[in-house]
Amino acid sequence: MPKVTAISGVGVKGPACFLYEAGECRLLLDLGRGPDADRLPDIDGIGRIDAVLFSHGHADHTGGLVLWDAIGRPPLFATRPTSALSLHPELKDASPLERLSEIDGISVECGPCGHAPGAVWIRLGGETGFVYTGDISLESTLFRSSLPPRAAALVFDTSYGRADTSLAEQKAAIDAAIEQPVLFPSPAGGRGLEMALHFLSRGLGVSICPAHRQVAETLLSHEKWLTDGGRLMLENLLSKAGRLEEDSAPDGVMIAAGPNAERGVAKVLAERMTADGRGQVIFTGHLAAGEPAEAMVNAGTARFMRWNVHPRLSEQARLIEAVSARQALAAFCGLEAVGDLVSATGWPIVPGVVMEW
Repeated sequence: MPKVTAISGVGVKGPACFLYEAGECRLLLDLGRGPDADRLPDIDGIGRIDAVLFSHGHADHTGGLVLWDAIGRPPLFATRPTSALSLHPELKDASPLERLSEIDGISVECGPCGHAPGAVWIRLGGETGFVYTGDISLESTLFRSSLPPRAAALVFDTSYGRADTSLAEQKAAIDAAIEQPVLFPSPAGGRGLEMALHFLSRGLGVSICPAHRQVAETLLSHEKWLTDGGRLMLENLLSKAGRLEEDSAPDGVMIAAGPNAERGVAKVLAERMTADGRGQVIFTGHLAAGEPAEAMVNAGTARFMRWNVHPRLSEQARLIEAVSARQALAAFCGLEAVGDLVSATGWPIVPGVVMEW
């Protein structure tokens, strides 16, 4: 009987790590760290792992690679963009996930899921098996996405709980609220490039940090992972966006890593701008506990305005309908949010952290 256990990632906005067992096959789906308190999955007693399959390259899905030795250094699989952009030497040498069709007698399929460069959903075991969405977004204008196929069981991204504001509405609200100069701390391998493209399309002066520029340049070699016209959009961005450095004067719309102003150009500029009282700092993603973003928003020196990179409620409904699973685990949100989803939707969300079918 196949089984999925959430080692981490259910009941909390915590590091992604799911154990899939079918017959003698034992696979990990993601091995993350954070995003809050640098948390790692508890792998005590996890046993033999035959391989680790990564849905995408963000730290809360890959940062647990510091535990690779502890789980026996099993083979690693990731998509080519994920490997190309990874800062983990181990992941740079991972086998291409998109070329994997079978492992230990279990069929493996994946497809683009819009959240980040090379991000995928993964299906194991065909229609009688299991779909893992990882982090997924069906609203991206830059990263290609597709709905996963049918399966008996599902672990799906419910990061936003019952929130259902569309990305188009969020863009309009941000457009109406910004006053230049404005800094958007953002992940280079995620929404940052999309945000830069949006503001550029509005005719605003945009500058991007070296990390964002490096990701854009790398993605030109992986255009099948981009939406139609994505390559031209990135070429246009690289030619028109200014270069943003730590010593740059605040000007126009600035997009810089890291996403919580915890490092890099974003950290230096956010500290300078708030100290000088010049311009706006707007965070658009998860405010990690203990990081500068949380403190700045709480102190009123920065704002939070969401930019969707996870599925809103109506997109979660599309996932449920597409997969038609008999049971599901709601991932990447707190227990209260899971309870709200169950009471509001009637979806086949199972309690606890284990599914068997």
